[in-house]
Formats: sequence, C-alpha cells, structure tokens
Amino acid sequence: MKEILVVKDLKKTFRISAKQQKLERTKEKIKVAVHDLSFQAYEGEIFGLLGPNGAGKTTTLRMIATLIAPESGDVLVDGSSVVREPDLVRSKIGFLTSELKLEEFFTPNYLFDFFGQLHGMEKEQIETRKRDLFDRFGITRFAEVKVADLSTGMKQKVSLVVSIVHNPDIIIFDEPTNGLDVLTAKVVTDFLMELKVQGKTVIVSTHIFSLVEKICDRVGVIINGTMVLCDTLPSVTQEKCLEDVFFDIYAERAGEAV
Repeated sequence: MKEILVVKDLKKTFRISAKQQKLERTKEKIKVAVHDLSFQAYEGEIFGLLGPNGAGKTTTLRMIATLIAPESGDVLVDGSSVVREPDLVRSKIGFLTSELKLEEFFTPNYLFDFFGQLHGMEKEQIETRKRDLFDRFGITRFAEVKVADLSTGMKQKVSLVVSIVHNPDIIIFDEPTNGLDVLTAKVVTDFLMELKVQGKTVIVSTHIFSLVEKICDRVGVIINGTMVLCDTLPSVTQEKCLEDVFFDIYAERAGEAV
C-alpha cells in the first residue's frame, strides 16, 4: 500500500490564560496539546483518530490541514510538506471541521461556485461537480435558500460538499457526524465508505466507538496529545469491543499519571 499521509513527531503547545488555569485547576501556563505524535495513512483507506474531547485530535488535524503550524515535526501529504509547501498541501486535501461556519447570507449555490473558483476550477467543472454532489446529498432544491434558513443537517451537508468541491484524493473530517440526526449521519457515513471505494484516503477524527468500528480500516488512539496505540482495527481490538480496549488503555494511562 502507498503511504499517502505521513505524520512525523508533531508537537504543539498553547499558552493558557489565567481564566483557563482556574477552570482546569492548574498553575501551568503552557498546555501541551500534541506531543511527538506520529502515524501513517495509506491510499484507499479510512483511518480513524480516536480519543476523548481535549485529547489533541482537532489540533492534529489542523496541523495536517496547514491551519496552524507545528512547533516541531512535519506532515507529508502525498509527498508535500505542510511546513515547506503549505499551498501545495491545501490543493491536495479537503478539510471538514465541525467549526466550519458558512456565511449565512449566501446560498449553497453561491458558496459552491465561490470555493470552486478559489481552487482554480473552470466554470464547466464546477457545474458538473455541483450537480453530482447536490443530487447526492439532496441539496438541489435548497440551492438558492440562504444558509441561515437551512436546517442543521442541511448546513452540514453543504459544508461537506464545499470542502470537497475540488475532488481531492485526501479528505479529512473532524467529528463528521457530531450533532447530526441519525438519517443525516447515515448519509455522511455512507459517503465516507463510497470515497474509500473510489480510492480516496479518508482521515476521520471522532470519539464515537461505533463509527470507528463501522468504517475504519485502521485506528490511532490518542490520549493527552500522545498516540498510545495505532494499528489495524482487528489488531487493536483482538476480538474485544473497541470501547473496552479504549477504556483499558485509558485506565492504564491514568494509573501511570498518579
């Protein structure tokens, strides 16, 4: 299998405000969000990054997507470095974050065209891609409805199609089903599986065990910014359920910290 994503020794820290120190009951002024984190993802697979809230999953994905720079380490996206070639990396990936906020004044139709043009696509390419994705996700009849008037599920669908307007080979989803109703969540997970069949590489960050078990080929468990386990799903679970494996690891790490 071809390595399409190589994460090497990533580290990221953040300064903690006095208010945050009080909330987290700590005197530390620096929080280590990600520490010496490494993993690989291969062509045509779905890789799950599993961990609790605050584990460093989103920070890791933001570094991969070039939204924030690592303090040390690097990521190679199909051979391109996020440190040295961020613009080239952005052309190769699609990144959907739960924090993506679409401008509510605009319509799905306008936003799709806008992002397609940002990626240098021709008008005809944009229209063809739009018809395919809008039909696939049931957006067509809402194409001229302002984002402000769309349901939460429809906003998520619009965010998804906008993030992959340029048909990238590497797609990164941060909590893709978070807050969605069961019907919309199924549409999204079915699409992730479809991307895999197309030979795309999909990176999914989540804290939902059932989602990882359903769609992922390999999984990395991240706790307190550190990768504690990374392997194929059968090797990680070894005939146990993923939830039990995770909490066994979590309890062991908590014991080490005492």
